[in-house]
Amino acid sequence: MSDPTGRKAVAAVWRIDSARIIGALTRYTGDFALAEDLAQEALAEALVTWPREGVPNNPAGWLLTVGRRRAIDAFRRRSARDEKYAAMAHHLPEGGALTGADPGPAPDDVLWDPDQIDDDTLALMFTSCHPVLSREAGVALTLRVIGGLTSDEIARAFLVPTATVQARITRAKKTLGAAGVPFEVPPVAERPARLAQVLSVVYLIFTEGSSASSGDEVIRFDLAGEAQRLARILSRLMPEEPEVHSLLALLELTAARFPARRGPDGETVLLEDQDRRRWDRSAIARGRAALAKASDAGRGYGYYGLQAAIGECHALASSVEDTNWGRIVALYDGLGRLAPSPVVDLNRAVAVSMAQGPAAALPIVDALASAEAFKDSHQLPGVRGELLRRLGRLDEARAELEQAIRLCGNERERAVLTRKLAELSPSDHRG
Repeated sequence: MSDPTGRKAVAAVWRIDSARIIGALTRYTGDFALAEDLAQEALAEALVTWPREGVPNNPAGWLLTVGRRRAIDAFRRRSARDEKYAAMAHHLPEGGALTGADPGPAPDDVLWDPDQIDDDTLALMFTSCHPVLSREAGVALTLRVIGGLTSDEIARAFLVPTATVQARITRAKKTLGAAGVPFEVPPVAERPARLAQVLSVVYLIFTEGSSASSGDEVIRFDLAGEAQRLARILSRLMPEEPEVHSLLALLELTAARFPARRGPDGETVLLEDQDRRRWDRSAIARGRAALAKASDAGRGYGYYGLQAAIGECHALASSVEDTNWGRIVALYDGLGRLAPSPVVDLNRAVAVSMAQGPAAALPIVDALASAEAFKDSHQLPGVRGELLRRLGRLDEARAELEQAIRLCGNERERAVLTRKLAELSPSDHRG
């Protein structure tokens, strides 16, 4: 009789240990694409065997052993009886069927401590985020091989067809193979550039999770949570890199506000209306500790550090009015010099409006009207509409909010904009 706990165990082990299993198989086979396929085959075998025969004592080792044996089968089929095959076979326990039976005791090197993170995981992280891949492909591959998500889960997260995700992953593996990307932690001289791509992918995953660009939920907790998990892994793998700690700080401080960002019916709650007692104080403490580690490096804040410092300003304030908006403006000034972008300028304009009033911020927003980044975005008209409302220019505010509603792809955010539009009245002249 099939035991449903077996399938649950498969899912749990895969989510926790898939990266190390794929990394170890890549190291043994020297072929990233083959390793990912072998791991998937081992997973499929576990889904059949564990519910029927029980969960093995060393689940991760079981999966790796099956993956290794599948690799030997593949080499046999290719008639590749070479040194690689001999070396792999040498480490396998004798006996044990490929299907149906427990493969037996796992080799000592796969008796993993759950808190241990090895170089295979780091190499896998750098491989799946290699610069030869497009950002979309890097995100999909990272979520698949590091996050342990299925193609269906990734597709649901980004609201694209499963076939699109599968095609991206397939192309990514082929691209890595064609480019001859080695499975290794990059040399020290190459790490800064390569690390930037890794951090960018994790940041992009979190950004989509924390502020969903479309759909009916403003926060995709699974996606944001997976990005946080990846950032924690990186912070333990590369404790000497301040921007790694800065990214983790940013994610923790942002996620700390999640409990207050949704109302009882799932509606979006704006920052000024949030009950700050619901903010996650543990996440704030973790974020501040990570930011302190970044600061201790003595190099000054980078791209993620400046954003995390802004998040810390919010976390320390008891209200919107109590927030140190002057410091936030200064931090945005630094961010704009370090990484100029229209999005940074728009966020800075919001901070200026809080520090100096809407009249000071409106020219900054108006200067961004032709920016390509906001061509099809609701963000610019949404901010401009709010500034115009506060200045009492209600007809203009109404037109901007109507434009923002037309462009907004997220149902929850659209509802907020619609509510703002409905609240406009000739008596609303707050400045």
